[in-house]
Amino acid sequence: MGKHLVLVGGGHAHMVTLANLHQFIEKGHRVTVVGPSEYHYYSGMGPGMLGKHYTPEDIRFATRHVVEKQGGAFVLDKAKKVDPEARILHLESGETINYDVISFNAGSFVPRPIEADENVDVFTVKPIERLLEAQQRLLALFAERQITVTIIGGGPSSLEVAGNVWGLARRHGKFMPTIKIFAGSGFMARFPDKVRRLAERSLLRRGVEIIKGNYVKKIEADNIILENGDRHKTDFVFVAMGVKPSKIFADSGLPTGRDGGLLVNEYLQSVGHPNMFGGGDCIFFQPQKLDKVGVYAVRENPVLFHNLMASLEGQPLQAFDPGGDYLLIFNLGDGKGVLRKRWLTFDGKLAFMIKDYIDRKFMEKFQAIE
Repeated sequence: MGKHLVLVGGGHAHMVTLANLHQFIEKGHRVTVVGPSEYHYYSGMGPGMLGKHYTPEDIRFATRHVVEKQGGAFVLDKAKKVDPEARILHLESGETINYDVISFNAGSFVPRPIEADENVDVFTVKPIERLLEAQQRLLALFAERQITVTIIGGGPSSLEVAGNVWGLARRHGKFMPTIKIFAGSGFMARFPDKVRRLAERSLLRRGVEIIKGNYVKKIEADNIILENGDRHKTDFVFVAMGVKPSKIFADSGLPTGRDGGLLVNEYLQSVGHPNMFGGGDCIFFQPQKLDKVGVYAVRENPVLFHNLMASLEGQPLQAFDPGGDYLLIFNLGDGKGVLRKRWLTFDGKLAFMIKDYIDRKFMEKFQAIE
């Protein structure tokens, strides 16, 4: 008798599984996919969509269509809580789904710990769909007047958002904005010096101001207030303060890592519940700390697919090897990028051309399934 596989989220780590749902169904199993949207947007191309280098269609995967085309069920909802003993997934709508094996690729979110007035344009950089809303609002403002765009956070998202806001205004706006990054203790601090220098140089050459050494305390209608009391004019705010895993695991009392992600072993399997798996930003890999970058979700794909099938079929599991160093390329928004791979670091048009080629090939591979 077949079993019931439930996938929570249609993100990068579930792509191979989604592409091969028919294999589960051919073996007599049922598959249900739960997602907050009928599409999955590729976060690596999100800033490029903000800057209008990509269309929404370029960077999204038709999750619902692919699931239903292969005979699976798609539920448009969000997971709220899981009862591992009863094997029940509770949804925000109040509905429940029973499962035999469950896998989470629920992604991450950008917290908003800063107090903000209600009448301020404030956008978090995730979910990626919010960047499309931000783009439309910015284009309207760029047509009216010169504005100040504020980005809160000092990591790669701040870099790419700042560069692509500049690019959006340069190519499609009437008025160029003032762009400020409030980077807290430091800008791109976890990256090698050369990467940081190239990134800063690119932004500073375009007039982007990077403010370090203080944190934002409050967002008012027209001002950013820092912890030291300094005030800075603003009209539009992006929050890019780092990502946190979905709260579902902590809320469900499941074993979690230091960041609240589902604690998994070398098989991408929950350390507390052998019929529960996960991948991407929402997990904490027990054998070693993994950066929150898409490359690990992509590498997890085949292992997660194998282990979900093995769990349903009673076969041996396969261990996940995170691999060595990975290629890192940032989209600077002006047709250029910063590339780093082991000892090699450089910037310019070639860097972005490599990123663009890799990203488009990745999306085309899975969009072809549609």
